Amino acid sequence: MILPPDEGWTTRFAPSPTGFLHLGHLASALVAFRLARDSGGRFLLRLEDIDATRCRAEYATAAIEDLDWLGIVSAREVRRQSAHFDDYRAVLDRLRGEELVYPCFCTRAAIAREVAQSGAAPHAPDGALVYPGTCRGLSMSERAERIAAGVEHAWRLDMRAATARTGTLVYHTLEGGTVRCDPVAFGDVVLARREVPASYHLCVTHDDALQGVSLVTRGEDLRAVTDIHRVLQALMGWAAPVYHHHPLLREADGRRLAKRDGAQALRALWAAGWSAEALMARADLLAAQGSAA
Repeated sequence: MILPPDEGWTTRFAPSPTGFLHLGHLASALVAFRLARDSGGRFLLRLEDIDATRCRAEYATAAIEDLDWLGIVSAREVRRQSAHFDDYRAVLDRLRGEELVYPCFCTRAAIAREVAQSGAAPHAPDGALVYPGTCRGLSMSERAERIAAGVEHAWRLDMRAATARTGTLVYHTLEGGTVRCDPVAFGDVVLARREVPASYHLCVTHDDALQGVSLVTRGEDLRAVTDIHRVLQALMGWAAPVYHHHPLLREADGRRLAKRDGAQALRALWAAGWSAEALMARADLLAAQGSAA
């Protein structure tokens, strides 16, 4: 087990306000909250609301109210990513200036067709389809002409160029392990799109560095993408936090407890008469069951 720094762990809970918080969120928040509290550190709330088509103000407000009611966090400590696109744009501009990103004019449908025609469908460690690199070879003049003509495009990280710059990367786990990264397996990931001008990968690494997060706690489903985050941290000269990936809460039938599957909201349980203590005990029980599975 890695010991915390003298000032204790700085942790964060960073939900996307696309629905009301449920017991899975509570279990995740409690992991970060307790590690910060028990080490004499800081616990932060961040709202990752960069996707304007899915995130809603009512869910953001409800998340703060729920955590206040539970006694976990104060509304004064909230960072809303949607208010900081200029910060993320500056990161993208720097990577663009160093020729580590390139514009991609492919639609999702075109990428799927190209992959299908190639007879192979490579997938990244997180399950996403690996981009075949179609636009990577475009000349600077052709890129400029398409952008000037208003052709819609995303910005992708040239992963091979990036890893040639960073060299071999690892990250350290709270349990004391060292994990070697393989970011090339993800291909050239998207860092910005027209509809969402900064990706999760870019925003989360920027904000962790800005806020001094020293211990990232998050679900096991995000373990793989830590490899991508380490590349961005190394390119930008940001400190690498320690990582702890906890098991996900699941229903009795094994399904992941998730908003899209209708997981019951904390505020619905609250309205039904559950106390804060009872809700936290229930989340702890489900988390223990998940760890033992």
